[in-house]
Amino acid sequence: MNGLIQNSTTFGIVVSIIGYEIGLLLRKRFNFAIINPLLISIVFVIAGILTFHINYADYNKSAQYLSYLLTPATVSLAVPLYKNLITLKKNAVAIITGIISGILANMVCIFLLALLFNLSHKEYITLLPKSITTVIGMGVAEEFGGIVAITVAVIIITGILGNIIAITVFKIFKIYEPIARGIALGSASHAIGTAKAMEMGEVEGSVSSLAMIVSGILTLVGVSAFANLI
Repeated sequence: MNGLIQNSTTFGIVVSIIGYEIGLLLRKRFNFAIINPLLISIVFVIAGILTFHINYADYNKSAQYLSYLLTPATVSLAVPLYKNLITLKKNAVAIITGIISGILANMVCIFLLALLFNLSHKEYITLLPKSITTVIGMGVAEEFGGIVAITVAVIIITGILGNIIAITVFKIFKIYEPIARGIALGSASHAIGTAKAMEMGEVEGSVSSLAMIVSGILTLVGVSAFANLI
């Protein structure tokens, strides 16, 4: 049985999809923010790999076809952007200001925490790209000498936490403006936060998509300025 699973070319796809579907069912059943489908699927995949003694490289190889869907999924984010183009133009100054503020807040916080906990330059660089998409974050960490594997983990954790606590944070600070919500999620929690923004509404989703894209680009510039501070 284990040997058959280990040699399967579809194990990664099957276990990933089943884990995510279980997460969706649990989310609908209990409706708790902590029950995030992505988080559930990660736990399910880890449990499957450990149970059947699957090498991660084998799992990754068999699940690679899911990664091919990332490109069309990312491109599809242009649809809500186009639909809300007039709204985006009207609020262009506020949106750009909010995105830049989000990027600076992220980097300043990481810098201060690095000083507080006496982190090394490598550890500091590893954490700097925590709020941008995985592909860009990996490139930034590798370019400036960070630990890529930890950067990926931190980016995923950041996205999941943003997705989980977004509604609560917005209620606590009374943030009801769709554009402000979209900027916050896109600039702080990248694609996973954008998924939550899409659930909230079309305007939130379109603004979050824009914030995610612009944040990724501007973070490249910001890291260049912050990298040598420690």
